[in-house]
Amino acid sequence: MPRILLIDDDEHLAPPLATYLKRFDFELARAGRPSEGLARLRAERFDAAILDVMLPEMDGFELLREIRRGGAAMAELPVIMLTARGELADRVVGLELGADDYLPKPFEPRELAARLHTVLRRSRAPSPAAPAAVGLDHLRFDGLAIDLARREVQRQGEPVELTGTEFELLTLLAREPRKVFSRDEILNRLRGHEADMATRAVDILVSRLRRKLEPLDCIKTLRNAGYAFAAAPEAGT
Repeated sequence: MPRILLIDDDEHLAPPLATYLKRFDFELARAGRPSEGLARLRAERFDAAILDVMLPEMDGFELLREIRRGGAAMAELPVIMLTARGELADRVVGLELGADDYLPKPFEPRELAARLHTVLRRSRAPSPAAPAAVGLDHLRFDGLAIDLARREVQRQGEPVELTGTEFELLTLLAREPRKVFSRDEILNRLRGHEADMATRAVDILVSRLRRKLEPLDCIKTLRNAGYAFAAAPEAGT
């Protein structure tokens, strides 16, 4: 049963939500303060976290920064941000900092369950087979190696820590080099459903991935069309 940590200072939210999510085979735990949440994430195994933006001690954005700086396991932990309804800026900032998804408050528990299933599926499922030319479980390019089975990436021989969403975006593009993916196609392939703020969300995810792959210049922007993977194949592949 996947374990989910809710970090939210609303003590009335967790009990009914835990009861509801149990119907979908999720075990929900709660931390009321960021310090408690960080301590539990370091000491226990969780499969995903849900962060409220408005928290004591530090806001959800700073908490997300701390989580992403917490080592490989926490850097890859799927995170859903709870944002105020209509606060577009909150969603943009959350995505820029490494959130895998966002959900405006107030929310329907059924939608949260669906979002959890999506981010967990992305973080756990093995990537589809790569083209035979680059092997079934590895993609190799000039300066970049992607291990699909282990979900590991190396840039110029050094490991790169990616979130589940970032890894899925990279492999989506890298499996079909030079193919142009529209923003809507990328979003629907990653999330599995239509969502608002689609264009901005994809642009933010691509920007995050590009920063982590620097100084490599692997992802090209095609104006008014979308994105394409442009790294040269490794010599000999």
